[in-house]
Amino acid sequence: MKQLTVISGKGGTGKTSITAAFASLAKNAVLADCDVDAADLHLILKPEIKKTIVFHGSKIAQIDKDTCTDCKKCYDSCRFDAIDKEIKLIQGACEGCGVCVYVCPVEAITMVDRDSGFAYLSETRFGPMAHAVLNTAEEASGKLVTLVRNNAKQLAEENEKDFILIDGPPGIGCPVIASITGVDLVLIVTEPTLSAIHDLERIQEVARHFNIPSTVCINKYTINPENTKIIEKYCKTNNIPMVGKLPYDNVMTKAMIQEQSVIEFSDGALSHDLRQMWSKILEVLKQNG
Repeated sequence: MKQLTVISGKGGTGKTSITAAFASLAKNAVLADCDVDAADLHLILKPEIKKTIVFHGSKIAQIDKDTCTDCKKCYDSCRFDAIDKEIKLIQGACEGCGVCVYVCPVEAITMVDRDSGFAYLSETRFGPMAHAVLNTAEEASGKLVTLVRNNAKQLAEENEKDFILIDGPPGIGCPVIASITGVDLVLIVTEPTLSAIHDLERIQEVARHFNIPSTVCINKYTINPENTKIIEKYCKTNNIPMVGKLPYDNVMTKAMIQEQSVIEFSDGALSHDLRQMWSKILEVLKQNG
């Protein structure tokens, strides 16, 4: 089973639109949206949810008022001010540190699972999909990404699929690491801006650290030919395959508005470039074994 993760050093490079295009070209694949903090692949793929799983990312304190002696040790010890003077938990304030459990002399406080988000198993017009959403201000996004990937693998095994296409989150943090660990190849989508060039270098270092082969696509390369040359030189110097250069084209936006991939929406030049890029990625995967 092959796994490809599409990532970017920053948001807004076109990563998800490119992933959606690949979804319409991939054969016998499972799709996974691991951008759990700001998931939007579902806006194009319109998944039909078949199963919902409650995600418990962290713990939260629970006070047994029948056992509590009102000694206020928990109130005095909580550095997050999550317990009021009536020894009641303040909604949304508990960080799950557990100090209240430690100081309570009568064991009136326990740590229980916090509902931090939801994971979904769905069907799309391109095949099974695993995706999720993290609740507002919740942490543990890396754990939720791992759950999504495990669900995707389960779907692949149950449906006899031999490819997992992953839409990863932007940046270089824990969710990104969780989305690329153990995959066969990453595609880094960048654009010819100074910030994107810097972020490309950072995300490439992350992939190199985990010994994961990388490829690069420059989206909207026509907006700054000079910066495009800088990216091409960087890839050549670091032996990173350049699998595609996509011109700026509002077809990508028009397709998104129609809730379609570019491949579905248009058979023009951009679709042709995306098809070529997909073929090159499959060739790299084949060469890497």
